[in-house]
Amino acid sequence: MRPRHLRTEPLLRCRRRLATPSAVLSVVLGLFAGCTRTQEPATGRYTPRAREFTITTVPLLVHEARGLYPFLKQDFGPGGILEGKEVYAFSPSTLTAVEGDTLHFTFINPEDDDHAFFLHDCEDTTADAFVLPDCEVKIPGQSTRMATHIARRAGVYTFSCSVAKHLGMMWGQLVVLAPAAVLGRSSQLDAHPAP
Repeated sequence: MRPRHLRTEPLLRCRRRLATPSAVLSVVLGLFAGCTRTQEPATGRYTPRAREFTITTVPLLVHEARGLYPFLKQDFGPGGILEGKEVYAFSPSTLTAVEGDTLHFTFINPEDDDHAFFLHDCEDTTADAFVLPDCEVKIPGQSTRMATHIARRAGVYTFSCSVAKHLGMMWGQLVVLAPAAVLGRSSQLDAHPAP
């Protein structure tokens, strides 16, 4: 007699049981149930969420790297392409949220230079969107700062470091999506629901 793990009879019986139409239907429905998209509450409206973002300031081409990259000596020198500047980045540099979301930022600056996270297009009327009283968060060297922002309107918002020698090179975008874009509908469908 063959060892039990080598016998094929129980396996064939199992296959026969699965081949019944009701068994196949059960398996197919079970697979689709696991793949369904989670729905918003019955209202069909987006529910704003809290989103966590950790943003790190990253040195790319800085004076301290002149020994590592010999070309930087000339670039940082008088008349050089980087004279009076240093190249840093925010990582990540693209953030995505949905209108109404509360964004909790953690800013990490692991090196010596000071930085600031400045959200452009932030006016006096929207300054209350930051828990801080303005639209800029100072990030001193070797520090961590926290801030909260409420994404009040859909749009693409530029942010940058407001330190003069970092301007133009250290920036990113906050993309705030309209709720309808997340729900997969247009605003016209929301305005005119099907009967």
